[in-house]
Amino acid sequence: MGILFETEVELGKEYEEVIKNTAKFTAENAGFLNAEISITVTDNEGIREINREYRELDAATDCLSFPQFDCLAKVDKNGFVMLGDIVISLERAEEQARQFGHSPTRELAFLSVHSCLHLLGYDHYDDETEKEMTAKQEEILSGLGISREK
Repeated sequence: MGILFETEVELGKEYEEVIKNTAKFTAENAGFLNAEISITVTDNEGIREINREYRELDAATDCLSFPQFDCLAKVDKNGFVMLGDIVISLERAEEQARQFGHSPTRELAFLSVHSCLHLLGYDHYDDETEKEMTAKQEEILSGLGISREK
Protein backbone atom coordinates (compact mmCIF):
# COMPACT_ATOMS: atom_id res chain seq x y z
CA MET A 1 0.00 0.00 0.00
CA GLY A 2 1.52 3.29 -1.08
CA ILE A 3 0.75 6.80 0.04
CA LEU A 4 1.87 9.80 -2.00
CA PHE A 5 1.90 12.58 0.57
CA GLU A 6 2.19 16.32 0.07
CA THR A 7 1.66 19.15 2.49
CA GLU A 8 1.13 22.81 1.76
CA VAL A 9 1.02 23.76 5.44
CA GLU A 10 3.18 23.25 8.51
CA LEU A 11 2.24 19.75 9.64
CA GLY A 12 3.71 17.89 12.57
CA LYS A 13 5.00 14.33 12.19
CA GLU A 14 2.19 13.00 14.45
CA TYR A 15 -0.49 14.45 12.18
CA GLU A 16 1.22 13.16 9.05
CA GLU A 17 1.51 9.66 10.50
CA VAL A 18 -2.12 9.50 11.66
CA ILE A 19 -3.35 10.58 8.21
CA LYS A 20 -1.14 8.06 6.37
CA ASN A 21 -1.78 5.17 8.76
CA THR A 22 -5.53 5.73 8.81
CA ALA A 23 -5.81 5.88 5.01
CA LYS A 24 -3.64 2.78 4.68
CA PHE A 25 -5.67 0.85 7.26
CA THR A 26 -8.95 1.86 5.57
CA ALA A 27 -7.84 0.69 2.12
CA GLU A 28 -6.34 -2.53 3.46
CA ASN A 29 -9.51 -3.18 5.48
CA ALA A 30 -11.37 -3.14 2.14
CA GLY A 31 -8.90 -5.64 0.67
CA PHE A 32 -6.74 -3.23 -1.33
CA LEU A 33 -3.24 -4.29 -0.29
CA ASN A 34 -1.48 -3.21 -3.47
CA ALA A 35 -3.02 0.21 -3.92
CA GLU A 36 -1.93 3.81 -3.89
CA ILE A 37 -3.57 6.96 -2.57
CA SER A 38 -2.45 10.54 -3.08
CA ILE A 39 -3.01 12.80 -0.06
CA THR A 40 -2.53 16.56 0.09
CA VAL A 41 -2.91 18.57 3.29
CA THR A 42 -3.62 22.25 2.78
CA ASP A 43 -5.38 25.18 4.44
CA ASN A 44 -8.90 26.57 3.97
CA GLU A 45 -7.90 28.76 1.03
CA GLY A 46 -6.13 25.89 -0.71
CA ILE A 47 -9.09 23.54 -0.41
CA ARG A 48 -11.44 26.35 -1.42
CA GLU A 49 -9.49 26.82 -4.66
CA ILE A 50 -9.65 23.10 -5.43
CA ASN A 51 -13.35 22.98 -4.58
CA ARG A 52 -13.99 25.94 -6.88
CA GLU A 53 -11.94 24.48 -9.74
CA TYR A 54 -13.21 20.90 -9.67
CA ARG A 55 -16.66 21.15 -8.10
CA GLU A 56 -17.62 24.73 -9.00
CA LEU A 57 -18.27 25.46 -5.30
CA ASP A 58 -16.64 28.60 -3.96
CA ALA A 59 -16.29 27.43 -0.37
CA ALA A 60 -13.78 25.79 1.93
CA THR A 61 -14.61 22.31 3.16
CA ASP A 62 -12.88 19.87 5.49
CA CYS A 63 -11.92 17.27 2.90
CA LEU A 64 -12.33 16.32 -0.74
CA SER A 65 -12.05 12.94 -2.44
CA PHE A 66 -11.42 12.26 -6.11
CA PRO A 67 -11.81 8.56 -6.93
CA GLN A 68 -9.87 7.33 -9.95
CA PHE A 69 -12.42 4.71 -10.98
CA ASP A 70 -16.15 4.78 -11.64
CA CYS A 71 -16.56 1.21 -10.44
CA LEU A 72 -14.06 -0.32 -8.03
CA ALA A 73 -15.93 -3.63 -8.25
CA LYS A 74 -14.23 -4.16 -11.62
CA VAL A 75 -10.73 -3.74 -10.16
CA ASP A 76 -8.70 -6.81 -9.28
CA LYS A 77 -7.99 -6.33 -5.57
CA ASN A 78 -4.75 -8.33 -5.92
CA GLY A 79 -3.40 -6.05 -8.65
CA PHE A 80 -2.09 -2.52 -8.30
CA VAL A 81 -4.68 0.24 -8.39
CA MET A 82 -4.52 4.00 -7.88
CA LEU A 83 -7.56 4.56 -5.66
CA GLY A 84 -7.54 8.33 -6.02
CA ASP A 85 -6.73 11.67 -4.43
CA ILE A 86 -7.63 13.06 -1.03
CA VAL A 87 -7.31 16.70 0.03
CA ILE A 88 -7.66 17.68 3.70
CA SER A 89 -7.75 21.18 5.18
CA LEU A 90 -5.68 21.16 8.37
CA GLU A 91 -7.18 24.53 9.26
CA ARG A 92 -10.75 23.17 9.02
CA ALA A 93 -9.80 19.98 10.87
CA GLU A 94 -8.48 22.01 13.80
CA GLU A 95 -11.63 24.19 13.78
CA GLN A 96 -13.88 21.12 13.79
CA ALA A 97 -11.87 19.43 16.54
CA ARG A 98 -12.52 22.44 18.79
CA GLN A 99 -16.18 22.54 17.74
CA PHE A 100 -16.75 18.81 18.43
CA GLY A 101 -14.63 18.74 21.59
CA HIS A 102 -11.99 16.23 20.56
CA SER A 103 -8.37 16.36 19.46
CA PRO A 104 -7.12 17.44 16.04
CA THR A 105 -5.52 13.99 15.78
CA ARG A 106 -8.93 12.34 16.09
CA GLU A 107 -10.45 14.75 13.56
CA LEU A 108 -7.66 14.12 11.04
CA ALA A 109 -8.14 10.37 11.48
CA PHE A 110 -11.87 10.75 10.91
CA LEU A 111 -11.36 12.89 7.78
CA SER A 112 -8.83 10.37 6.44
CA VAL A 113 -11.25 7.47 6.91
CA HIS A 114 -14.15 9.48 5.50
CA SER A 115 -12.19 10.53 2.41
CA CYS A 116 -10.76 7.07 1.82
CA LEU A 117 -14.21 5.51 2.03
CA HIS A 118 -15.36 7.90 -0.70
CA LEU A 119 -12.50 6.58 -2.85
CA LEU A 120 -13.83 3.09 -2.18
CA GLY A 121 -17.34 3.96 -3.35
CA TYR A 122 -19.06 4.85 -0.09
CA ASP A 123 -21.26 7.93 -0.01
CA HIS A 124 -23.83 9.70 2.13
CA TYR A 125 -26.36 11.03 -0.37
CA ASP A 126 -29.38 9.61 1.48
CA ASP A 127 -30.22 8.20 4.93
CA GLU A 128 -29.42 4.60 4.01
CA THR A 129 -26.01 5.28 2.45
CA GLU A 130 -25.13 7.72 5.24
CA LYS A 131 -25.95 5.09 7.87
CA GLU A 132 -23.79 2.51 6.06
CA MET A 133 -20.87 4.93 5.69
CA THR A 134 -21.10 6.11 9.30
CA ALA A 135 -21.06 2.52 10.57
CA LYS A 136 -18.00 1.72 8.45
CA GLN A 137 -16.22 4.87 9.67
CA GLU A 138 -16.84 3.94 13.30
CA GLU A 139 -15.74 0.34 12.67
CA ILE A 140 -12.44 1.49 11.17
CA LEU A 141 -11.75 4.15 13.80
CA SER A 142 -12.51 1.60 16.51
CA GLY A 143 -10.17 -0.88 14.82
CA LEU A 144 -7.45 1.74 15.01
CA GLY A 145 -8.21 2.40 18.69
CA ILE A 146 -9.38 5.96 17.96
CA SER A 147 -12.35 7.12 19.98
CA ARG A 148 -14.21 10.43 20.00
CA GLU A 149 -12.19 11.42 23.07
CA LYS A 150 -8.83 11.17 21.33
